Amino acid sequence: MSVWALGLNHHTAPLDLRGRFAFSVEQMAPTLKGLRSTWARQTEATILSTCNRTEIYCAGKQASSEDVAQTLEWLAHSGGVSPDLLRSHTYALKGDQAARHAFRVASGLDSMVLGEPQILGQMKDAVRAAEDAGAMGSTLHQLFQRSFAVAKEVRSSTEIGEHSISMAAAAVRLASQLFEDLGDIKVLFVGAGEMIDLAATHFAAKNPKSMTIANRTLERGELLAARFGAQVMRLADLPSRLHEFDAVISCTASTLPIIGLGAVERAVKLRKRKPMFMVDLAVPRDIEPEVKDLPDIYLYTVDDLAQVVQSGKDSRQAAVAQAEVIIDAGVQNFMHWLDQRGTVPLIQQINAQAEEWRDHEIARAKKMLARGEPVEAVLEALSRGLTQKMLHGTMAELHTGDADSRAATAQTVSRLFLRNAPLTSGQDKQH
Repeated sequence: MSVWALGLNHHTAPLDLRGRFAFSVEQMAPTLKGLRSTWARQTEATILSTCNRTEIYCAGKQASSEDVAQTLEWLAHSGGVSPDLLRSHTYALKGDQAARHAFRVASGLDSMVLGEPQILGQMKDAVRAAEDAGAMGSTLHQLFQRSFAVAKEVRSSTEIGEHSISMAAAAVRLASQLFEDLGDIKVLFVGAGEMIDLAATHFAAKNPKSMTIANRTLERGELLAARFGAQVMRLADLPSRLHEFDAVISCTASTLPIIGLGAVERAVKLRKRKPMFMVDLAVPRDIEPEVKDLPDIYLYTVDDLAQVVQSGKDSRQAAVAQAEVIIDAGVQNFMHWLDQRGTVPLIQQINAQAEEWRDHEIARAKKMLARGEPVEAVLEALSRGLTQKMLHGTMAELHTGDADSRAATAQTVSRLFLRNAPLTSGQDKQH
C-alpha cells in the first residue's frame, strides 16, 4: 500500500483561488463519491477543506502519476479552472512526505497561525465525513489516527501553541489600532460558526458598546448571542442596518458574497465619514473585494491577517524544532507499519494453509482413535504428518535449482528454522 496527497494552501495559492475549492461538510459525501469514480482502482480518499487549504489524501496499492494527474484534473474541473493553472498552485506528495505533511498539519506547524488548535478538529471532521461516505479504509485510518496522536504529543511536550495569536485575536488587535477605545464601538458578527464564536469571545473581553449576531438561522444566532449578552438580527436586514456598526466580522459558509459593494457604499454615506472596520474570515469571501477601495473602509481578509499572526513566530522556533523531532518519529513508525502491510496477504495465505493441514491431520487422528489405535501411535502420526507437510516444500526447494540458488535457499531456511543455531558453510561441510 502507498499514500499520497494533492493540495493547495495559503502558502501556494491566493485567497480567491482557494475559495473555488472550499467544500462544506454537507458536500463531502457526494464530492468524495465523484472523486473516487475517476480512478480505475479502488482507492481510499479523504478531503480536508478549511479557510487556508484544500487537501486530498489517498491510499491505494500504488501512488501512480496517473492517479495524481486524474485527481488534479477532477479538482480543476470542480473549481472551474484549467488544470495548468491549478497545477502551478498545488503540491503533490507521496509516501513519507505525504505522511509528514499530514502530521505537520495536524500539529499546527503548517497553519497560518503557528500551533493553532482549530485545524485538529477540522481534520477530525474530515475523517468522520470520509468514514460516513465509505471512503475511509484501514490505511488512511491509521495515517490520521497516528497524526492525531502525534499532534497531541506535540502540544503536550512543546510550547508550540504558547502565545500564538489567533485570527480572532488579530482582528481585535487591528481594531484597537483604528479605534481609540473598543468600549465605544458597535460590533456586528455575521455567521454563528466556530470562527465567529472565537471572534465574539475576543471582542467581548474588550466590552464594546454593543454586539449583534446576524445569521441565516435565527435560532442558532440566538444561542450564540445569549452567551455574550448580544442582540440578534436577521441576515435579510443586514443591508439596511449595516451603517449602524463600527466593526463587522463575517464568516459564513456561503458560496457567494453576502455583503456587496452597493450595501457598503450606502452605509458609508449614512455614516458620514465615520470609519468602518471589516474583517472577512470566510473562504470563499463573504464581502466583495471591491469594498476595500471605498473611503473610510478598512477591510481585512484571512490573508491580510497573516502579518499580524506571524509576530510571535520567531520566538517559537525552538518549539518547532522539538515538534519536528516528534513528527519524524511518528512518520518512521507509520512507514514501518505501512511496509509491513505488504506482507499481510502472504501471512493470511500461510495461516490458511497451516489451518488446512491442521484440520486434515486432526481428522486423520480422530479416525485412528475410532479404530482403537493406541494414543501414542496417534500422536506420533499426527506430529509426523504435520511436520512432513510443513517441511515438504522447503526440502523440495533445497534440492532444486543451481548451486547459487540452493545456497541462497539454504541461508533463508537456516534463518527461518534454525534461529538459535544457524548452520554456517563450514558446519555444513563437516556434516
